[in-house]
Amino acid sequence: MTITEAQVREALTKVIDPALEHDLVSYRMVRGIEVAGDDVLVKIDIPTHAYPEALRREQGKRIESALKAIGARNVTVMQEVETAFLPAPSDKAVLKGPKNVIAVAAGKGGVGKSTVAVNVALALARHGAKVGLLDADVFGPSIPTMLGPPTKPPTAADNKQIIPAEHHGIKVISVGFFVDKGEAVVWRGPMVHRLLQQFLGDVEWGDLDYLICDLPPGTGDVQLSLSQLIPIAGSIMVTTPQEVSIVDVVKGIAMFEKVEIPILGIVENMSYYTCPACGHHDEIFSHGGGKRLAQEVGAAFFGEIPIDTRIRFGGDAGIPVVIAAPDSENARRFMDIASAAALKVAGAVLSKPKRSPRLAVIK
Repeated sequence: MTITEAQVREALTKVIDPALEHDLVSYRMVRGIEVAGDDVLVKIDIPTHAYPEALRREQGKRIESALKAIGARNVTVMQEVETAFLPAPSDKAVLKGPKNVIAVAAGKGGVGKSTVAVNVALALARHGAKVGLLDADVFGPSIPTMLGPPTKPPTAADNKQIIPAEHHGIKVISVGFFVDKGEAVVWRGPMVHRLLQQFLGDVEWGDLDYLICDLPPGTGDVQLSLSQLIPIAGSIMVTTPQEVSIVDVVKGIAMFEKVEIPILGIVENMSYYTCPACGHHDEIFSHGGGKRLAQEVGAAFFGEIPIDTRIRFGGDAGIPVVIAAPDSENARRFMDIASAAALKVAGAVLSKPKRSPRLAVIK
């Protein structure tokens, strides 16, 4: 039986991707089809390194089943990662290199936002992505402390560009590298805006799949400046379970909606405490507030992070838990959060018509 490429493509329109829950053809995941009699080779673009391996196998099984149903004898599925992204519009092209920007935000301080940002960035790198981390918390830059001494410190290139620091395989920039540890940053809004412009436009980020932005708490100048300067694929909102934190996150979500930045999902940090000695489970800051909030605002709930001294110690010691204990339950939680966020970004990109960068008109 001879099978045509058109028949194969038609069959693939009925294959629902197990991670993105949409068909492979309309989401532009089919890179190529080769047919030789009743032998078929299908080349698939996996839109993120953080696509779970189990779902890759499931995707392959679904493709094979669909094609054997139309008479294919041997089906070969080749899956290659091609990070999905949309080119920046011309009015937001200050950032060169990173494909997708993911913000990590919180309505109030002290909820572990930077802990989530650092571990999600490192988790994406462990998944195989090329990752950068921008510490946009100008007045409270904690990223240099949480990542420890850099493998390579930040430097200035001959072209006056800034070469970012490298920590644990990711590229990092923070105002904390350029001020004394005990020195306070006392700047007005315009100075913060100019610094962000420099960190975005004058840093040689290189070809990155993701740039994670650790935002300051609240709804101030940094959030507005970033939304004006660059396209942000979405935001991970971090909260603790208690009501005082939830109320502030609601305000943060409202701000992101006004500047048209989608909420990728919500993480509940400090969700509970389990005594390592006796196993007693205690919900110190209440429990379930993040999940309820996600349901109320129609956002994804990315999961719970417990109170764990190993997470705290990792941040204080400069070796985050994803690096210090990669096989631990908490490291797995951050790996899952990173995967969920990356898949949300990929789904949003692939659901839109492909957009080409606008060309500048030379007069």
